[in-house]
Amino acid sequence: MAKRIKDPGIGLSSNEQAKRFINPDGSFNIKHINRRTSISRSYNYLISITWTEFFGWVFLGYILINSFFAVIYTAIGISAIAEPTGSFFGDFLKAFFFSAQTVTTVGYGAMAPKGVIFGVISSFEALIGLLSFSFITGLLYGRFSKPKPSIKFSDVMVIRKHQETDAIMFRLMGRSTNVMITPRVKATLALSQKLKTGKYVNNFYNLDLERSEITYLPTTWTIVHPIDKSSPLAEFERDELVRLNGEVLILVSYYDESFAQEVHQIHSYVLKNVKLDEAFVPAFHYDKDGYTVLDHNKLGKTNSTKRK
Repeated sequence: MAKRIKDPGIGLSSNEQAKRFINPDGSFNIKHINRRTSISRSYNYLISITWTEFFGWVFLGYILINSFFAVIYTAIGISAIAEPTGSFFGDFLKAFFFSAQTVTTVGYGAMAPKGVIFGVISSFEALIGLLSFSFITGLLYGRFSKPKPSIKFSDVMVIRKHQETDAIMFRLMGRSTNVMITPRVKATLALSQKLKTGKYVNNFYNLDLERSEITYLPTTWTIVHPIDKSSPLAEFERDELVRLNGEVLILVSYYDESFAQEVHQIHSYVLKNVKLDEAFVPAFHYDKDGYTVLDHNKLGKTNSTKRK
């Protein structure tokens, strides 16, 4: 019989409506309330979001800063920097373009502040511009230098016969052309089970893998957990497995040559989504010149192993 292990950090308490612990994107499925914000959290957020979201925030900040100072310049009097147009919108546009030249320290020379008040405000804006671009430069460096795991997991986990016994399998590969060095996999089973008292608790088990470490990963790697006598899934029938409120938590670690350090990535599979009697199709083949051709679109494709 499989031996339960200590809580790996998820928590022992559970609920009948409890959802999966780890989302498909690798993030933990947790809602935070009453959380205090700080600059460090903003930094972590800005270096973790997508490039589209990042440049969206940069563009929004650029518009807001220039609009804020343009309103001030227009309210004080646009005549101190340019010829008034006679309309608020026209004056605002001139003030906005002057603000853009000031915050970027470009200064084309067509517009220049006159008077002490405009000089003080524009000088303060130039300082904000320098600090803002320094901050953005730091964010760009952080985004490029932050180690980012590039592992792609199969969409599904399958159960099929493997060496005369049932086995649970999933597959992974690298998203980039970089070869992962000494990748290691650790799999933990989390089962939410109901006690006689009516209370739900989480039980955790280590899943012994056929191979938990390899030397290189240039193509794909199929991770296999044999459902033998030592497996925590051995006490359940095949049809019962897909009805269990369970989740297989995956941790993959490997050395990345691009960042010259070890990186980690987490993932999970819900037992309810496991495919029975399915096998992964080959994801790579050899062309006529002898080169290995790896098809990323075939990572999660399966075929039925049932005899017709």
